[in-house]
Amino acid sequence: MSSTHAHSHDHAHGHAHDHDHDHAHGHSRFSGKERKLAFAFVLTTLMMIAEVVGGLWSGSLALLADAGHMMVDALALLLAVLGAWMARRPADARRSYGYGRVEVLAGFLNALTQFALVAFIVYEAVVRLFQPAPILSGVMLIVASFGLVVNLIVLRTLHGHDHDDVNVAGAALHVLGDLLGSVAAILAALAVRWMGWLWADPALSILVSLLILNSAWRLLRRSAHILLEGVPEGLNTADIEMALRTADASISDVHHLHVWQLASGSRMATVHAELTVQGTADDAIRAINRVLDEKFGIRHVTVQIDPGPCGDAAHGCGSH
Repeated sequence: MSSTHAHSHDHAHGHAHDHDHDHAHGHSRFSGKERKLAFAFVLTTLMMIAEVVGGLWSGSLALLADAGHMMVDALALLLAVLGAWMARRPADARRSYGYGRVEVLAGFLNALTQFALVAFIVYEAVVRLFQPAPILSGVMLIVASFGLVVNLIVLRTLHGHDHDDVNVAGAALHVLGDLLGSVAAILAALAVRWMGWLWADPALSILVSLLILNSAWRLLRRSAHILLEGVPEGLNTADIEMALRTADASISDVHHLHVWQLASGSRMATVHAELTVQGTADDAIRAINRVLDEKFGIRHVTVQIDPGPCGDAAHGCGSH
């Protein structure tokens, strides 16, 4: 009886989930998010080429370093486009959850590339502090200002997506870092042009690196937490257990609660429920699904009904 009710729940819930899944795939070749990411990729690539030309023309190591930053940005955006596209692929026999986790993996890799980029920028900055080189500050100022405008456009394009989407967050982090790099290049160009301070360029580069490092660490922690099946931010398993125990008179206790996040905002849970003498599996399953959906935003739920005491006592009947 227990397994029959649990399976009937999964079947009914599966239809609702599949409907949302199909809707998310849509019939268009590219989703709105993918088009925005692709637009950002094209703009960033064009700006990278402009900075390479401007850097070689002006002799500005700052512009060439920023061009290297933009090259990493372009690769990050390309990875984000591929990640978003892969995430829409349907589940198959080998990957029953589909490819949604690819987005999280893309965000994780983006964060790692930021650490490598920061190391490169700091190294270049130290070299320039001890070996200052003449710079055509006028050309540097024009190219850096143009880069700032492009980065603002790209950042505005990526703004407004789900906070949980670490793929877009990773791409936006790269662009934000490059925007700060453009601001630093503008300030450095002004300092060189009006004050003759050649040291301003590497000094501002180090400051930007520290800002990038802080954001990269936060993104790395977020994406790693999801990859490690951590409880989604803002949720507490003790609170969820308490809510489920009081969800319906048919439930006497719950255990083996696991809550995790598959990808962008896709929260999932599994739980074992024990019934009261008068309780029925149907009532308990409906109540558990309602509470998890309405109070915690968890819509993909698997419930196992235990007709008696916990049958997994050998493995412990705690929350995890």
